[in-house]
Amino acid sequence: MKKLTVIAAALALGSTLLSPAAVAQQKFVTIGTGGVTGVYYAAGGAICRLMNKDRAKHGIRCSVESTAASVYNVNTIKAGELDFGVAQSDVQYNAVKGLAQFKDGGPHADLRAVFSVYPEPLTVVARKEAGVTKFEDFKGKRFNVGNPGSGTRATIDMLMGALGMKTSDFTLTSELKPDEHGAALCDNKIDGFAYVVGSPAANIQDPTTTCGAKLVPISGPAVDKLVKEYPYFAHATIPGGMYPGNPDATKTFGVTASFVTSAKVPDAVVYAMVSAVFDNFEDFKKLHPAFANIDPKDMISSGLSAPLHPGAVKYYKEKGWM
Repeated sequence: MKKLTVIAAALALGSTLLSPAAVAQQKFVTIGTGGVTGVYYAAGGAICRLMNKDRAKHGIRCSVESTAASVYNVNTIKAGELDFGVAQSDVQYNAVKGLAQFKDGGPHADLRAVFSVYPEPLTVVARKEAGVTKFEDFKGKRFNVGNPGSGTRATIDMLMGALGMKTSDFTLTSELKPDEHGAALCDNKIDGFAYVVGSPAANIQDPTTTCGAKLVPISGPAVDKLVKEYPYFAHATIPGGMYPGNPDATKTFGVTASFVTSAKVPDAVVYAMVSAVFDNFEDFKKLHPAFANIDPKDMISSGLSAPLHPGAVKYYKEKGWM
């Protein structure tokens, strides 16, 4: 069983930093994240705080934007409306190849990787009264498949395909955002939901605390086949006791969260972002529990299907990591 890391496809390109005048032309950068209670938003906010701390040095002001997550972020970067975004490793892979959600638009040739951050297991949660012990038990029940354009929705679509399931198997198929699914579960409006997220996450913590929601293991031959067939997936385990009322470890599978940008973003801007994170790495790790065990050398290789941005490569070479 491989670790929850995925293929590395870093393009080691040498580069030089742009002049201070070039940096001055882009004084504002925006990071697209996800729902405000998810780890993406926390990660983006943490990076912006570190970048803004050194604003006097590089002249860049960073802001974070709550978005519909992975697919939205990649598409909006492609449109030139975001500078950076968080994306699941599978979404990054599909964008580079022009597959799945990106089939109509074709390969995103300008997509560039910056670094990966942390594992994101698929976390499936059920009402304790629903009697659900495996994903197939949601047949005939009300299930939230996630909002369109999110990495969660993409993963659930693939899982359901592997299990031979369709949305019509549910009596209700909802598309609530992550900030809404916990309350809906506890209010008995749905029987379960899925969320691809680093642990611990507030919107998993809330329903497990408030109404005793249970984590559902996602394993078996269908999952084994997905992990074998797709290089960005890997088996994962959510530790026992991570969430209230769930003392046992929960087997599942998942992806890796990664930061991406465009080849059109200046090298010096990307260098400033990477420097802000790794020059303050111990502070960064303390900003969220999901960052506790991350390692820089894994972050510049794991989960990266797009070529690394030259501005990032410049920093990594200076540190002797490449």
